Amino acid sequence: MANRLINEYSPYLQQHAQNPVDWYPWGEEAFQKAQKENKPIFLSIGYSSCHWCHVMERESFENEATAEILNRHFVSIKVDREERPDIDKHFQEVYQLMNGRPGGWPASIFLSQDLKPIYSATYIPDEPRYGMMSFSSLLEVIAEKYRTDKKLLIEKADEILRFINSRKEKIQATRLDESIIARFIDQAKQLFDHRSGGFNKAPKFPQTSLLKLLLDLHCITGDREALQMATHSLVSMAKGGLRDLVDGGFCRYSTDDQWLVPHFEKMTYDNALLSELYLKAYHTTGEDFYKNVAFETLDFMLEKMCEKGLFYSASDADTEGEEGKYFVYTYDKALKSFAKAGIPGKVHPALAKSLHITHEGNFEGKNIIRVDDPAHADIPFYDEAIAALKKRRLEKRLYPFIDKKVLVSWNAMMIKSLFQAGRIEPRYLEQAKRSLEALLESMYIHSQLFHSTLIGREPRIHAFLEDYAYLADALIEAYRSTLDETYLITATRLTNNAIERYYNNGLWKFSRGEFETSADIYDSSYPSAMAVMLNVLHSLSSLVDTVYKKFVFKTLEIHSYDIMRQPISSPLMSAMVVRYLKDDIIIKASEEQLLENASGIDVVTYPFTYMKNDTNDGFMICNSSSCFGHEKTFNHVLEYLNRRKH
Repeated sequence: MANRLINEYSPYLQQHAQNPVDWYPWGEEAFQKAQKENKPIFLSIGYSSCHWCHVMERESFENEATAEILNRHFVSIKVDREERPDIDKHFQEVYQLMNGRPGGWPASIFLSQDLKPIYSATYIPDEPRYGMMSFSSLLEVIAEKYRTDKKLLIEKADEILRFINSRKEKIQATRLDESIIARFIDQAKQLFDHRSGGFNKAPKFPQTSLLKLLLDLHCITGDREALQMATHSLVSMAKGGLRDLVDGGFCRYSTDDQWLVPHFEKMTYDNALLSELYLKAYHTTGEDFYKNVAFETLDFMLEKMCEKGLFYSASDADTEGEEGKYFVYTYDKALKSFAKAGIPGKVHPALAKSLHITHEGNFEGKNIIRVDDPAHADIPFYDEAIAALKKRRLEKRLYPFIDKKVLVSWNAMMIKSLFQAGRIEPRYLEQAKRSLEALLESMYIHSQLFHSTLIGREPRIHAFLEDYAYLADALIEAYRSTLDETYLITATRLTNNAIERYYNNGLWKFSRGEFETSADIYDSSYPSAMAVMLNVLHSLSSLVDTVYKKFVFKTLEIHSYDIMRQPISSPLMSAMVVRYLKDDIIIKASEEQLLENASGIDVVTYPFTYMKNDTNDGFMICNSSSCFGHEKTFNHVLEYLNRRKH
């Protein structure tokens, strides 16, 4: 029999609708039940492509005996962290305060009937292990404590809440200067993995904003090591494992240093940000390899993760309860696929070796497809082999579950990357326009922006700072590609709304309302919403009105100490300091002349370059305060800017 989650939009909540646990969605019905029955609340926060969320569901939430304990002693609430990032952000902060370390998913939070936190954990096993008691035993202990020692639990919870609610932002300003460039590069060098690329040890994440800033700093300073760290990382990530060589697209992160064994979920934000990053590497180096990876990634998203121009949020790591089952191959099945495709048998052993396919396997006795050179120009029958392996997936395997939730911020990231690709390949430009129109039509209703929905359903959850920031950023990218000022007008309107809702004297909120949470300077799963908003504000100061720059400066000033001291920890905020200090370059000319050269905006070696429609004869070259150059042709503009020291 289904529980109350059966009526929810979220595909993640729907996954739990048939659990024997009497789940409630977050809301008054659950809270009132807890009050009426004097029961503590068990809050479980996760998302549909989370491997350990599935493990805990199989072990505990589908277990009748465990469900009976939960139903008897607790009111159980399920939250989709992607649908309600405000709830997740609040309780991740609670977890950090209670445990002295960052949390994760699933988040398992025990609350009083008044929503005060009394205990917090992440994944909890069904049997005693990892130094933890079993989930069912923990439930019995907490239920007993709540009956016999509730007053003490509430006192401890109040201490946590007082700390959260009374904590003031410590403002410790320092001077913003260009020393941040050398400091950032030096810190990157200290953390860089010279063998496999990337930074730190496993688990390794793509860290797109860090790599993007290294490419920008190379363009500004000529530092070859900055370029080498970025390109070596991008080549290493593309060899296979993190990047799915068969279907295309990137997985979330690597469990090893070599980018070989990922958690196999594919998130829209990763694929959007990595597409943008590989395109930037293409423009920086001129090497087609990077463009090809970007296009392959976009094509994967359009093929597997797109409906009516809108992008789904994620695909799962698990298939039929087994992690990676869809993605890996035995030696025998791989060679059988080659034979069926007509690849000559005499090349099978060499081809298997080139694709790292062995009898022993490289992942639990099976094989993740991988190459030593991701350009794979020297592998005979490579394309035929990949097509054969893809055909086996299509014909023999169940595709991983896709969470068809539409999130504004993640869709905006994809649309921005499509506009950038569209300046190289026109088919992406047309797709970008269609997708942006679909997103605005479905999620920006009567001047009210929403956060998430399912395609064809009315959205119900209002937008957060990240939605305003990323959507305005995509609109500005649309303007860069088309010079259509309606995009700029909408971006300006959204930005003004965000300032009104979330800005206060240099500080930004991520959410207001039920959970008021502060925006972070740090990039987490994807770049800081605050930093993206500063990027938008700086663009508007160059394209619309210089008044927007004061919001950029005030925010950077308040956070200057943390950014300048440890710039590697907040790469996009560090990029904004560099952009603020260096300033933008704006190329002004007639719309006709600019549109003829729209793709040239990416060829300019200076990273902070924009075009603006004007009535000039020829091309004016300006910054935010004055114009300092005039050229008759766009090629002369490129020559001038490439000569100029920034």
